[in-house]
Amino acid sequence: DYAASKGAIDTFTVGLAREVATEGVRVNAVRPGMIDTEIHASGGQPDRIERMRALIPMKREGRADEIAAAVLWLLSDEAS
Repeated sequence: DYAASKGAIDTFTVGLAREVATEGVRVNAVRPGMIDTEIHASGGQPDRIERMRALIPMKREGRADEIAAAVLWLLSDEAS
């Protein structure tokens, strides 16, 4: 269910972006991977990042401030 819903959001994002691009509307989705937050511990897996790190392409987890910076850039005029 989780993977299917992610795929649906990806498809929706691309389709909507194409549909409204000529109207000057930008559509983006931010879908981060493994991010260093407390959600892993609260979900009962405090060591999840350490266990999964080898499977992450850059071999490191992301940080919340990196995601925030990407979102802020997408909201800026620079991302036009």
